[in-house]
Amino acid sequence: MKIVRTTYLSLGSNQGDKLITLQKAVDLISQKVGHVKKVSAIYKTKSWGFEGGDFYNLCLEVSSNLNPENLIETVLQIEQELGRERNESLNYQDRIIDIDVLLFDNDIIFYNNLKVPHPKMLERKFVLVPLTEIAPNIIHPIVKKPILICLQNCADTTAIEMTHNQIKRPISLVEKYNYIAIEGNIGSGKTSLAKKIGDDFNAKLVLERFADNPFLPKFYQDKERYAFPLEMSFLADRYHQLTEDLAQFDLFKNFIVSDYFIFKSLIFAQITLSKEEYNLYRKMFDIMYKEIAKPDVYVYLYQNTDRLIENIKKRGRSYEQNIEANYLDKIHKGYLNFIKTKAHLNTLIIDVTALDFVNNDNDYQIILKQILDY
Repeated sequence: MKIVRTTYLSLGSNQGDKLITLQKAVDLISQKVGHVKKVSAIYKTKSWGFEGGDFYNLCLEVSSNLNPENLIETVLQIEQELGRERNESLNYQDRIIDIDVLLFDNDIIFYNNLKVPHPKMLERKFVLVPLTEIAPNIIHPIVKKPILICLQNCADTTAIEMTHNQIKRPISLVEKYNYIAIEGNIGSGKTSLAKKIGDDFNAKLVLERFADNPFLPKFYQDKERYAFPLEMSFLADRYHQLTEDLAQFDLFKNFIVSDYFIFKSLIFAQITLSKEEYNLYRKMFDIMYKEIAKPDVYVYLYQNTDRLIENIKKRGRSYEQNIEANYLDKIHKGYLNFIKTKAHLNTLIIDVTALDFVNNDNDYQIILKQILDY
């Protein structure tokens, strides 16, 4: 898991539709920087240090796994995306958006153009007032005083007015869901997506231990002979892993992401087992299924068969290279039949055929938004 740090940001705008711009900025910070935990009210002030339109200002508390260098780089990208054009002038001026890093945990940072704590924050009421609203007792790491005391000692006499406008705080996956299961056909990218979400949101990862199954390579060589021991061993291992990990989830209320759900066992068993074997298998499955906690959302990643075969060949597992398109089609149909009969699982189907969520952050954000909005 990545280290999660708390950072405080100051946002301001005095051009265009300021309220819409600030909301877009907060949404992008939620997507690209981290979990927005607190949002202050919006405060109106006169331009500070130059003649210009009134500013709207606010402060955020954000939990982020970005290091300071990546944090400031991401902030600058967000400003640019929202239309800010930086120039070489050292004078204060109108701006459509301004995002400053005020504090980063209790660290003191001097790195290129990044100075934290922000060197002018203690001189500005438009920073200290909204910051005091959301973090009055945070200690400034240089002056060693709470932000509330820093505000009381501030010499800035500029008038500041709380507005009735509000910014909607974006909800994070970890707030909406406790347990997400990600499923899909062979080569659909379910494990890659689970790892990315787990890494970005510090989730407890439950990954299928298929590589440890001694029957899997043998199955692809002789399906009829090894189908039953393969499916029984998978069922036993999945049941053991999920009951163990989800019991900890019930105890500690962790955010959990898995790259499979136990019903996967039944889907593959329907395809690989004879009728007599399947009937026996189903009796064992039904006993185990009753005891498994169900995910808050069950995400099924769809990719067309050609793309699946391409992905399988690309990852290069020797025992998978002879998988036929017909076999993948049967698996997909098995999942669809399962989804139709299990409405209580709260299933979300996402077509990722045209998405590269591993290498393209925009594609990854599209998937996260669909899960969050579902």
